[in-house]
Amino acid sequence: MKLCRFEQAGSVRIGKVVGNGVVDLSTVPGVGASMRDLLARLPRLRPALEAAAAPEFALDAVRLLAPIDDPQKYLAIGMNYRAHAEEAAAAGIPTPKSQLWFNKQVSCISGPYDPIELPKVSDQLDYEAELAFVIGARCRRVNAAEARRVIGGYLVANDVTVRDWQARSPTFTLGKSFDTHGPVGPWITTDDEIPDPLRLEIRLSVNGEQRQRSSTGDMIYDIYAQVAYLSTVMTLEPGDLIATGTPAGVGIASNRFLRDGDLVRVEIDSLGAIENRVRAEP
Repeated sequence: MKLCRFEQAGSVRIGKVVGNGVVDLSTVPGVGASMRDLLARLPRLRPALEAAAAPEFALDAVRLLAPIDDPQKYLAIGMNYRAHAEEAAAAGIPTPKSQLWFNKQVSCISGPYDPIELPKVSDQLDYEAELAFVIGARCRRVNAAEARRVIGGYLVANDVTVRDWQARSPTFTLGKSFDTHGPVGPWITTDDEIPDPLRLEIRLSVNGEQRQRSSTGDMIYDIYAQVAYLSTVMTLEPGDLIATGTPAGVGIASNRFLRDGDLVRVEIDSLGAIENRVRAEP
């Protein structure tokens, strides 16, 4: 299933995308208004969700929102693609010897087609195309071989980064957490629909010019190793959002930062695309 949050006639609802339409799931008992809560109940509710067929809205007649807007955590891994680590090393940044994690504050999350704000305090606004996934079951100390069972689904993300602010703190958090700098979507594709999440092509373009293109198979630490590593430290909860790293071709590598009016598109095979216009902070 492709689970989404959408706005129609001023009402925010949870739905599923089928072809060019959105089936309203809000009438299914137990769905509620929170995607995080729905993910926790998904195994029990799945038959009813799959059977739901109406009412349906045209996809272009609704506004798609961030598929999940209330995760307890938004965690992201740095320099996790081999080619990206190589371009960073060429710039004098050493490759981490273990998984390098940081927080994106959840207040940065925005919708798949919402604007990205260019802050007044920086001219180093950068893009990072990423595969993201959401946790589907509460878990702790999960080994890599069993990690897939706790993944609820996948989505497209842009780990927008303000590079000079990122450099001000060794944790990266400030430069990763400006408002609007966490566009995700366009929906959550449940795990059962993706045969192999480690064989997906990922692409990013700015104003139609391709800047990033790679495969999720280029990850240094795959998503299962990530779940194992994180769950060694903390309990992962349904809805926790995890961004899995970006390929080579980020703006800082060529000193090509985003400008007011730029259109940034991130697309991943089988998961759809998000597209966000850069807008100068008022």
